[in-house]
Amino acid sequence: MENMKSARKQDTGVVGSDLSEQIKAATKENHVRAENTQLMLSYQKGQITLPQYKVLLCSLYEIYKALEEELDRNSTHPAVAPIYFPQELARLEALESDLEVFLGSDWRKRVIVPAATHRYQQRLRQIGEENPALLVAHAYTRYLGDLSGGQVLGKITQKSLGLSGKEGLSFFSFPGVSSPNRFKQLYRSRMNSIELKEEERREVLEEAVSAFELNIQVFDDLQKMLSVTMATADQSQSGFPAAPQISQFTMRLCAALATVVTATSTLLMIQYNK
Repeated sequence: MENMKSARKQDTGVVGSDLSEQIKAATKENHVRAENTQLMLSYQKGQITLPQYKVLLCSLYEIYKALEEELDRNSTHPAVAPIYFPQELARLEALESDLEVFLGSDWRKRVIVPAATHRYQQRLRQIGEENPALLVAHAYTRYLGDLSGGQVLGKITQKSLGLSGKEGLSFFSFPGVSSPNRFKQLYRSRMNSIELKEEERREVLEEAVSAFELNIQVFDDLQKMLSVTMATADQSQSGFPAAPQISQFTMRLCAALATVVTATSTLLMIQYNK
C-alpha cells in the first residue's frame, strides 16, 4: 500500500526518536498534496465561499464527532491518556454552534457529507475499537492543525464571507488555550512520552499518512459535490430542461458523493508543522 511505503521511508532512525518529528517527516509529501487541493487553495487565496464553508463544516462535524467520541471512550488507554485534553481542544460543540448559525435550528436534518467523510468516520470508529493507539495520529494532525491555523483561517473566513462578527466562526476559537504555541509544545511533549514498541510506532506513522490521505479525499469530494450542485443550479436557471442522460448521471454522482445524515450522526490539519 502506498501509505505504508510513504511511512516506511521515514523509519525511526532517520529523523530522531520524537514521535512528533517522525510524523512530520513521514507526512511531508502528503502535506504538500493536501495544500494543493482546490478547497485549500481557495483558502490560501482568501476566496472561500459560503457553500464551501457550509459543506466543510458538515464534514468536520462528522469527523470530529467520531474522533472525540472514540477519544472519550478510550481516554484511559495508555497511548491516549497523555494527549487527552477535551476541555482545551474539543471541537464538537463549536461545530454544532456554527452549523446552527448557517443551517438553522434543524441543522442536524440538513447535514450533507460526501462518501469520503463516511470512510474517514468508519476508520476512526474501527481503530477506536481495535487499536486505540492509532487515534494519536489523527488527534495530533487535526488538533495541532486547528491550533496552528485557527486564528488566521478564522480571519480569512470572516473576511471572505463578509461576516461582521464572530458568529459562525466558533470552530476557530480555543477559549481554553491561552497560548497556542505553549500548548502545542506541551502536547508534543506528552505525545513524545508515549511508550510504543517499534512495530506500534511504525503503525502510528502509517496511520498519520492515512489521516492526510483521508482528509485529501474529503476535500476533493467536497469540491466535486459543490461542482455538481452548481452545475445543476446553472442548468435549472437557464430555462432549458436537462437531458435525461445528464440528469441520471447527476443523480448517480450525487448519490455516490453525498448522504444526508440524520440526528444520530484543515482543512486545518495541514498547518500543524508550519
